[in-house]
Amino acid sequence: MMFEGEAEAWLGIDLGTQSVRALLVTAEGTVLGSGSAPLTGRREGVRHEQDPGEWWEAVCTASRAALSSPAARGPIGGLAVCGTSGTVLLTDARGRPRTPGLMYDDGRAVEEAARLGMQTSWALPKALWLLDAYGPGRVTHQPDVITAQLTGAAIPTDSSHALKTGYDAEHEAWPPQLAHLAERLPEVVRPGTRLGEVCRTAAEATGIPAGTPVIAGMTDGCAAQIASGALRPGAWNSVLGTTLVLKGASPAPVRDDAGVVYNHPAPDGSWLPGGASSVGAGALPPGLDPAAMDTRAAACEPSGALTYPLASPGERFPFLAPEATAFTLGTPASEADGWAAVLQGVAFTERLCLDYLDHLGAPIDGPLAFTGGAARSAYWNQLRADILGRPARVPEQIEPALGMAVLAAYGTGAGGELAEVADGMVRIRTVLEPRASRTARFTGPYARLVDELETRGWLPSPVATHARTRLNQDTNAS
Repeated sequence: MMFEGEAEAWLGIDLGTQSVRALLVTAEGTVLGSGSAPLTGRREGVRHEQDPGEWWEAVCTASRAALSSPAARGPIGGLAVCGTSGTVLLTDARGRPRTPGLMYDDGRAVEEAARLGMQTSWALPKALWLLDAYGPGRVTHQPDVITAQLTGAAIPTDSSHALKTGYDAEHEAWPPQLAHLAERLPEVVRPGTRLGEVCRTAAEATGIPAGTPVIAGMTDGCAAQIASGALRPGAWNSVLGTTLVLKGASPAPVRDDAGVVYNHPAPDGSWLPGGASSVGAGALPPGLDPAAMDTRAAACEPSGALTYPLASPGERFPFLAPEATAFTLGTPASEADGWAAVLQGVAFTERLCLDYLDHLGAPIDGPLAFTGGAARSAYWNQLRADILGRPARVPEQIEPALGMAVLAAYGTGAGGELAEVADGMVRIRTVLEPRASRTARFTGPYARLVDELETRGWLPSPVATHARTRLNQDTNAS
């Protein structure tokens, strides 16, 4: 029974690397309930796998916790599930797992990746490895295991998760070169498509009412973008955690012959281009208090050293350089100066990513959002806005599970376009304005970093020239 004042809400479920998160959210963005459950994995050398059965157990725990809140008494309009991009396994015809889940960073499919000309992090090389190692099975993505359990039947995957399995999202079909795998590959639908309803068995296990619509989801990166509200053409979400990921919205795919930028299909037929850099907070010295170091770093603008802060070897965005390694030019004057050099180096790379996107012709003139774990640092957020020379918004809630709640509301027809639904459900905590005087302080170090990356042969000269041109334009306009 629904009581007066009880709001309809939508459930978003996020299958992360270390945990499952569930959020129950109203059309106005009020979180009525939340829950989480830990996940464990097995790592050995380049191998990283998880037990798909544990995914389902964690979903049951997280969902029950989210729905046990006293505020979660109204109807549930629908749900959607996101997972880690590139995580894959084999299932039987009914969607039951036959193999472990090979996680997105599992690196054992080296030979398969080389034959395909793909990175080992993509799902297709791992799928081929699984078929060779375990024999016939249905290639299945991480969230599909959960939606099959929820509905009681094997159902289609979404085109966002299928992208790294080789799906041609532009033509909405598996490409001809994968015809020999036709019996192994799943049917694919657009994100936001209604897949079915929660069956009675799943309802008893999860606490989610039977008959609740199940909506096709997207990858966790796209879910985070939806949660940021960056969905109109020209809008971008910069996700800063251990590494840096930029995802934006465009009416057409962003073409990149270098393969640095790739495009996820949006539910409405538009596109979500993006790229992932290896710079980020993972390059910060361990064992220090971030808040205290931020306070000290504020006196070092700019730092006496210039750092390209790769968290791990190899770079993927804003250029492709597997041989790239972190470097520092000059010697930091102090521990705080070294900390400042990393913060500033990440922001310089973030600016170069936007310069590269502009070089490709991507629309970048819309709102910019900051999300990810590092967005908790007010100092770093303001520093990034200053170095970028553009405003930035920090949402209240930055979890991918919120993005799936938004997608569930869209897929069940609760509002208009996806961007309009997100406008109602995504709340902005802070709007940062760049400070022109501080932006000017960093033009010299940024230009020096561009020069150094070009000299090392990592950054193509046309991209470096474009970045310098944009910098000169900004300087002349200030």
